[in-house]
Amino acid sequence: MVVGAFPIAKLLYLGVRQMSKPVANRIKAGARRSEFFKNYICLPPAQIYHWIEMRTKMRIMGFRGSTIKPLNEEAAAELGAELLGEAIIFLIGGGCMVLEYSRQAANSRRKEEELNETLNSLQTQIAELSLTTETLDAQLREINRLLLSFPAPTKK
Repeated sequence: MVVGAFPIAKLLYLGVRQMSKPVANRIKAGARRSEFFKNYICLPPAQIYHWIEMRTKMRIMGFRGSTIKPLNEEAAAELGAELLGEAIIFLIGGGCMVLEYSRQAANSRRKEEELNETLNSLQTQIAELSLTTETLDAQLREINRLLLSFPAPTKK
């Protein structure tokens, strides 16, 4: 029994996606410890996210023009680290999707080229066979012409 090709690429993509979660957790832990990372990478997106989220909730509840207080530094650092981790997982998953798409496109392109090559080969063979049949037809007509040119035998 022949089994189809083992999908090694899909297995590798799955492994990369599974490994992205622990990598994201390590980066989040590093972001919480590093002051530079916390102040310049985690806090600004967290504050923006908090501002957009609270503004949207206030508008849904009907409050207009109310001021939104920023998060304290610890909560913002935690939220920023979570956002960073989710962004890393999203980027790795998106990268895997792009790689899989390009792999599938290359496979389909290769199959299409093989089909075109086969089609061209078959068309060439048909042309050769057509030429051969025309040649044989011409030879058959020539033989018939020669046979008809001989005098008919007379009966005694």
